[in-house]
Amino acid sequence: MEQSVKVLFLDRDGTINKDIGSYVSSREEFILIDRADEAIALARQAGFRIVIISNQAGIARGIVTPWQVDDVNQYLRELLALRQASYDRCYYCPSHPEYPHPEYDQFLDCRKPSPRMVEQAVEDLRKEGLVVDLAGSFFIGDKVIDVECGLRAGVRPILVRTGHNEEALCHQRRIFPEHVADDLYQAITGYILSPPSAS
Repeated sequence: MEQSVKVLFLDRDGTINKDIGSYVSSREEFILIDRADEAIALARQAGFRIVIISNQAGIARGIVTPWQVDDVNQYLRELLALRQASYDRCYYCPSHPEYPHPEYDQFLDCRKPSPRMVEQAVEDLRKEGLVVDLAGSFFIGDKVIDVECGLRAGVRPILVRTGHNEEALCHQRRIFPEHVADDLYQAITGYILSPPSAS
């Protein structure tokens, strides 16, 4: 019996944790944005599945290793556990078009704003008997590529003003999110879990 689920697809750096101006390579560099863990916990309690979708081109560039990225993601899981929360799946793209790499070039078509990682998550969840309700699912990130990825994947994009805060760039490129929030906590508590009433 298939079950319908709603998913929060979340960018990582600049959305969940502070953007440090470079690729996060250690637990010490991974600093949660205020109340981001609480927001994810509240979304989980409300029945959302949580899926991380992240570009990690620092791997192709030789700045971070896959092991370091995996360890930081594990650290996020441990921090969320302190809030009795977690994420369900995590996908990241190690490639960069300007840094050819024989091992990672095969993943170039997964790099956001491509919706491939979202589509992969939807397919993987379907294998578990979970059908993603795209119309009730969201993509939250701090960049235009996150908004575009959400739109191309058929889910509802929200831009947060943390991290790169590309609100002006979204308008410039005419790639519009459904909502703009100050941070992940406000996006989840002030919009997703408390949707504006229809006038």
